[in-house]
Amino acid sequence: MVKIDNALLDKVGQQAKESPRLRMNFNLHKSIGSPVQRLLNALEPGTIFPVHRHRHTDETYIVLRGAIRLFLYHEDKTLLESCILDPCDGNYGFNIPAGTFHNLEVLDKGTVIFEVKEGPYTPVTPKDILETQL
Repeated sequence: MVKIDNALLDKVGQQAKESPRLRMNFNLHKSIGSPVQRLLNALEPGTIFPVHRHRHTDETYIVLRGAIRLFLYHEDKTLLESCILDPCDGNYGFNIPAGTFHNLEVLDKGTVIFEVKEGPYTPVTPKDILETQL
């Protein structure tokens, strides 16, 4: 049993601050082979995500603390949509359809999101990375 509260968000957030990647996962699923991947992702401004896609699964982000800007792209590298997810403004999350190229920018220190996607874990391949000029 895992209680998701301020203490847990603080703990994972501190680990993100100390990480060279400026982010840290706290997995709620048992293994990378689990049929559903559920995790907290603590993020700090400056962490870098490539523009990528998950061809076989939707991915859902719910912002628990802080704020992110989500970017969605067409396959031709043009911007499809950009939105700020900030629970203080009533914008909590986004479901990203399978095959949609996306990335995010962390806007606030101490941001923590809840992520869900179908498993098992599948690493992103070079075909699933979209080289763009951000």
